[in-house]
Amino acid sequence: MSDTEESKPALDPMSARPLYIQLADVIAKQIATGKLAPDRPIPSENHLAEEYGVARLTARRTAQELRERGLIVTVRGKGSFVVEQPPTTD
Repeated sequence: MSDTEESKPALDPMSARPLYIQLADVIAKQIATGKLAPDRPIPSENHLAEEYGVARLTARRTAQELRERGLIVTVRGKGSFVVEQPPTTD
């Protein structure tokens, strides 16, 4: 558990960027680096709220943002899961 605390980036409540966007960027980076694997759940809204010190509504908006970006899919009664990302062609 200490490794998540050490690597957990701090959100900036004084930033002009909304907290839910900042948190979505953090989760998106974890997906991009493989820390959150495809077809595996992301932490629950309650867990995100507790871990990052944000309101549950902020965590819910984060999940909505990630769905809009096409990074996760939410299954009612099961949670939100990372979608398989197509290989990047640079």
